[in-house]
Amino acid sequence: MSLSPAARAAIDAHVRLLLAWNEAINLTAIRDPAEIARAHVLDSLSAVPLLSGLGVRRLLDLGSGGGFPGLPLAAALDLERALLVDSVGKKVRFLATAIGAAGLARSVAAEQERAETLARDPRDRGAWPAVAARAVAPLAELVELALPLLAPDGVLVAWKGASAEDEVAAAEPALRALRAGPVRLLDAAVPGLADHRLVVVPRWGPIDPRFPRGAAERRQQPL
Repeated sequence: MSLSPAARAAIDAHVRLLLAWNEAINLTAIRDPAEIARAHVLDSLSAVPLLSGLGVRRLLDLGSGGGFPGLPLAAALDLERALLVDSVGKKVRFLATAIGAAGLARSVAAEQERAETLARDPRDRGAWPAVAARAVAPLAELVELALPLLAPDGVLVAWKGASAEDEVAAAEPALRALRAGPVRLLDAAVPGLADHRLVVVPRWGPIDPRFPRGAAERRQQPL
């Protein structure tokens, strides 16, 4: 994949900081820089052709953790705005530091928040052209968390592995309830990650204001 020098520099700074912080706050189980580049960076960047083709200029990354996929995507796509969200304070502190080190503070921000709370905020509900989520939740739950944040005709992009087809099938009731679909599955096409898929879920209709429900209700009454 062809990246601008600025994007490469930003991503390199992010990875160096990830390695420096990892022993203290366990951002990733992967310790080898080459494996981080493949399993995290290239996997994140696999969505660049899709998002670029859709003309996405603003992105919300749910459960950003160590900054994947949001920070590499923000650098590669030169986004106007990206918000990296995580519920864990120490991870958000890392994200804020990584954003600064990557030189992206003018267009990228980090916020400690849960998706359910974010979706109740009128500044974010129905406001994002794209929501990205990597290793966050099963698709059925992720659809309920992410779709209320999407603007009309926006897309959820979820990174999934070998279970992608099964997760899509299990998510059918949630997809109907949230007025989402049809779902597309795209190969990530990353060497060594043959089973990785991008699950693309478009929003096509109005969403009931009761969604997303709280965690306890979602556990007791799955869609």
